[in-house]
Amino acid sequence: MKLFFVSLGCDKNLVDSEHMIAKLNAAGLELTDEEKEADVIVINTCCFIHDAKQESIDTILEMARLKDNKLKALIVCGCLAERYRDEIIKEIPEVDAVIGMNEDDIVSAIGSVIGNTASRKSSATRKLFNARLITTPGHFEYLKIAEGCDKNCTYCIIPKIRGSYRSYPMEKLIEEADFLAKQGVKELILVAQETTLYGIDIYGHKALPELLCKLSEIEGIEWIRLLYAYPEEITDELIDIMSTNPKICHYIDIPIQSGADPVLKKMGRRTDQARIREVVQKLRDKINDICIRTTLIAGFPGETEEDFEETYRFVNEMEFDRLGVFAYSPEEGTPAYDFRPQVGDEEKERRKSELYELQQAVSYEASQNMIGKTVRVIVDGYLPEDDVYVARSYRDAPDIDGLVFVYSDRELDTGVMVNVTVTDAKEYDLEGKITDESAQ
Repeated sequence: MKLFFVSLGCDKNLVDSEHMIAKLNAAGLELTDEEKEADVIVINTCCFIHDAKQESIDTILEMARLKDNKLKALIVCGCLAERYRDEIIKEIPEVDAVIGMNEDDIVSAIGSVIGNTASRKSSATRKLFNARLITTPGHFEYLKIAEGCDKNCTYCIIPKIRGSYRSYPMEKLIEEADFLAKQGVKELILVAQETTLYGIDIYGHKALPELLCKLSEIEGIEWIRLLYAYPEEITDELIDIMSTNPKICHYIDIPIQSGADPVLKKMGRRTDQARIREVVQKLRDKINDICIRTTLIAGFPGETEEDFEETYRFVNEMEFDRLGVFAYSPEEGTPAYDFRPQVGDEEKERRKSELYELQQAVSYEASQNMIGKTVRVIVDGYLPEDDVYVARSYRDAPDIDGLVFVYSDRELDTGVMVNVTVTDAKEYDLEGKITDESAQ
């Protein structure tokens, strides 16, 4: 029996997908990358914003057409499935099962449809609590340290779909990270709806610094990267650990969403511009080469031109190293969906474009300052048409940040780490040559 698995949406979804694939593989299903060969197709959906929701629906409909082929079971799971379970069952009869967020039901759900060995949870399946089938290139992987969220920002549907904040036990995360390291993973990327609150629910305090220290002790792990750190929850202890532990990348993702206090208040954010300034300054004072990424929402309901200009000035002053901007997407079931006045789509796009143009100039200057410096990079792949290797420095998270194009006289394996002297720079990408032929 062949399995085709589609994972949509965020990196946290990808972690869930890899756990499910491992369970199904242990239950006797063989993974294929050709959907037309599949006996079973599983789609792990997303519905965070409108575009993600539409992509999920389009993918389900596309896969549903294969029911005329050899496809025996079409299973839908994930956020869209949790939120619109009844609608999917009613409107898309080709879907055989909808299991929402409960990934533990995936084996039995398929077994109930096709009635073969997948319905029998083998001892191998029971042992796969932390095992994963790696679908990334193999030298980096995401480690999801918590599920759900308690923040209840007014624009976000995630707490209603994924529930309250729930940290995973530290011993299980260490076990999973050790498993990944033994598979050749060198870079761990910590993710959750919010990483900075890790442990507060099960240990009674913020235990992220302790977790980082224990993860850094795992043999084979070279880099640990931190995403989704809320500014109001970043502690001095966390900054100290980042500054002193050599395995923790001097990189942090801090989603601020706006630089205007009136908008932050309407968003239900638990911070303000002053607190954001304070934590950014602490990070820069303690870690002089820190790379700070952030994200913004353009055109939140009620965001005036004055609010936008305040955010624009704030971003200009702060000079974040990396920045992403999303046009506000109204989501049913969230308080902001009913907020008035709503900002028009054209205006949202204008504000988004202006913020990106501003950031482009900041990024270009920062990249130019890297010329002549030597940086450690991890090789992600090779472009034969250009005879150049694609790599990332500690300043670059996979898929969202820039790249380092490396020229080498000898072949480099994917996942190797080398030192590179930067010879040229664009807005987001760097070019360089190997200066240290030793590799790990």
